[in-house]
Amino acid sequence: MPVFFVPAECISQQAISATGEVLVHLRDSLRIRVGEIVLFGDGVSHHYRTEITAVTKQHLTGRIIETITQPATMAPFLILGQALLKGEKMDWVIQKATELGMDELVPMESRHSVVQLKADRADHQLARWQRIALEAAQQSEQWRVPTISPARSLAALLTGRATGTITLMLVERREGKPLQTVELPQDVTGSLLVLIGPEGGWSKEEVQLAEQAKVVPITLGRQILRAETAAIAAISIVQARLGKLG
Repeated sequence: MPVFFVPAECISQQAISATGEVLVHLRDSLRIRVGEIVLFGDGVSHHYRTEITAVTKQHLTGRIIETITQPATMAPFLILGQALLKGEKMDWVIQKATELGMDELVPMESRHSVVQLKADRADHQLARWQRIALEAAQQSEQWRVPTISPARSLAALLTGRATGTITLMLVERREGKPLQTVELPQDVTGSLLVLIGPEGGWSKEEVQLAEQAKVVPITLGRQILRAETAAIAAISIVQARLGKLG
């Protein structure tokens, strides 16, 4: 059953009220009726099994019959720094990385990116990516919706890192540590940033910038993967090592 996220103010001790896009989707697309069970989430740490009690044009209401609290986790905060990809590839990475439990995605403007965000379209594109993440989080029953941050350069991303963040950069045709063996944060207070380049690969200047910032170069093996494949492979390996997959 998908989970549908609603604002905290829509949740009381015993009831939930949904409006806006959630209402329209449940009422018109899924044709939810009185008496059916729907799973809602607060986007923080709770899911609510809810029996629908009323469906109108203005709102949908339900009676909470079970509150489910997120199990304790020791996994660090996982950030994917993904260089901008062309076409639907960026959408695909956001969707799949969300399903795998990514906490934040930062689109990067890279020298070899085939596409660049236009300033007058940046807000629209960001909102679209956030909707993709929301839908993927609902479908995969996540506890939280990952944040899609505004696009920035590699330099800005590295400069703005939280203190103590372990940063890994996937490199091709260069020496790097196997992702299976590289050090990862050990508890929930840590942060892990994984950098994935564009279709054209990292520029020489970007690699040098990463070296100066003490970024750890990593590899997925001898094979050369497409950028979108590399992103999902890397996130999958990280999550398996952190105990969140398998």
